[in-house]
Amino acid sequence: MGSGQPVTSVLEEKSVGALVGSAVGDAIGGAVEGWTPEAIRERHGGWVTGIVGPWYDDWRTARPIAPYHKGDGHITDDTLMTHALVEVYDERRAHLDAYAIAESLVPKMLNGTRWVPELEADALLLQRVFLAEKWLVARLHYGHVDPREAGVGNIVNCGAAMYMAPVGIANAGDPEGAYAEALDVAGAHQSSYGREAAGVFAAAVAAAMIPGATPASAVETALGLAKDGTRRAVEAVAEAVSQGDGVTDWEQAIPLLRKAIEPYDTVGPNYRELSMDARRPSRTKAIEELPVALGFVLVSEGDVRRAVLGGTNYGRDADSIASMAGAITGALSGRDGVPADWAAEIAAASKTDLIEPGRVMASVAVDLQAADARRWARRSEVLETLTR
Repeated sequence: MGSGQPVTSVLEEKSVGALVGSAVGDAIGGAVEGWTPEAIRERHGGWVTGIVGPWYDDWRTARPIAPYHKGDGHITDDTLMTHALVEVYDERRAHLDAYAIAESLVPKMLNGTRWVPELEADALLLQRVFLAEKWLVARLHYGHVDPREAGVGNIVNCGAAMYMAPVGIANAGDPEGAYAEALDVAGAHQSSYGREAAGVFAAAVAAAMIPGATPASAVETALGLAKDGTRRAVEAVAEAVSQGDGVTDWEQAIPLLRKAIEPYDTVGPNYRELSMDARRPSRTKAIEELPVALGFVLVSEGDVRRAVLGGTNYGRDADSIASMAGAITGALSGRDGVPADWAAEIAAASKTDLIEPGRVMASVAVDLQAADARRWARRSEVLETLTR
């Protein structure tokens, strides 16, 4: 799983838990991305209960548009982008905005290779990410678009939301701050409900970082900040869990959550054959991944293993659903709440240190809190002078 050094604070324990939980969900869910629960059970002889191999034995050629070695404990672009954002935080040691994405994240996508497990090679980050993430490079590096507006026109999916967990950690205990920062950061990447999901996900992580937080408190905080279709979708999912007599079995929850999210999902019933209005801006719709992930946070009662397995066996965009659910439950339970066997195998298979990014974000959060305190002290001093 990476460094064996003990954690030094509750903050670090939760930060590591969030990012390892995210990576674990990503790697396990990635093996079945794009498929239905029924197809998953047929392919694997039952529900997926841990790390499994690739869907296709001939993974290099089965889908030429995605010649990736998914499964076998390999993290996907969700974690690669998350770790790249951690690197930006580490270098800047400041709150981020859309300009930080243009000036720091995009160059990381274009310059210097990193190990990409699904390609089994050192490669540019740009060479692995999906088209919605390639948009960042096209618009910001080549198009020189205003970073705050660069996300307009991109397909509206979970592309920005999937790597926003570090924003939640950077603003640990301040969901409102996490929401605002993620909206600014995501403006370079997405618009509409894709951007909104990024803010709500970051807020949920920030809420889960609070000592004593529960699945219900994290979801309620996210719901309190969510707007438009995203809010309605999260409400529908939470209500479905509640009406299911407090269902805690992820197997039973899968059809309940799908039914709840369906009115807000633009992709349609067939994940690989999108509906005509799929992924277009709308005030009444939501991405599927975040509300469903929040549903599994509730269903699992904050247990990382159950949340990840629910998100994985749900299918469709399983890696992002399981990754988001893993991040929030990992923040709730801390590093010890993430199954150590999964984390160790995924770190080894991916040849990636899963611990260090969490340690880095914990230290970033401390630096940001100190800077915020100084800024607030200056403002308080001014206001005291102004109101005498």
